Amino acid sequence: MANTAENASLSELVTGLVSDISGLFRKEINLAKTEASEKMSHALTGIEAFAAGLVFAIAAVGVLLAALVSALTAFFVHQGMTEPSANALSAVIVGVVVALLAWGMISRGLAALRGDNLKLDRTSASLRRDAQMIKERT
Repeated sequence: MANTAENASLSELVTGLVSDISGLFRKEINLAKTEASEKMSHALTGIEAFAAGLVFAIAAVGVLLAALVSALTAFFVHQGMTEPSANALSAVIVGVVVALLAWGMISRGLAALRGDNLKLDRTSASLRRDAQMIKERT
């Protein structure tokens, strides 16, 4: 015969409560794992789409740069240059301009990533003040 809540002893009630709480905790952990897995899967799908888009963007830039070289070549040929010379000069001009743009962007990015720019000045100052205040009070 099963004990009802009215006939159960205090130890049986506490044991049941602990069992119920641990079961609830396990279910919550399983729910969190499932939800995290779903979110991670969704995020990975987004990352894959981003990477594919990045590949296409790089390809598009290459095609546009080739078109720019061809356009400059046509312009130089129209101005009286021979086609091989015009093609070489166009490639050099486009290459130098793109290299300068890349160098400028890389320099700017590296400057932003320098250690001084990443220091948490306000946080460290606040922590020093807090530590000083705790020292004074103890």
